[in-house]
Amino acid sequence: MAYDLIQVTESWPHAAAPVCKFVRVGTLDQPDLLPPDIHICTGSQQAWVMVPPATPATPAFEAYCERGSIWPAESLARRQAMLPLIEPCQAGLRRDA
Repeated sequence: MAYDLIQVTESWPHAAAPVCKFVRVGTLDQPDLLPPDIHICTGSQQAWVMVPPATPATPAFEAYCERGSIWPAESLARRQAMLPLIEPCQAGLRRDA
């Protein structure tokens, strides 16, 4: 099953809303069909969050990682193509803040 790793930050979903939609895996009927590609920010996880040990198939990082070292080239290209569409929305959010 192919799916993209998408960077999700505080402002990204709001800024990207006119261009793309985000679906949280936990809201799906069968979330087990989409296991994580990566675990990020494990250094600040809550004690009740159980993240399995990192493996080459699912690496883990205490903070965020460099997307260029993890994301597939196709995902990086799609993100690059979307940025010009999202940037005006981000600028509007910065003005309203």
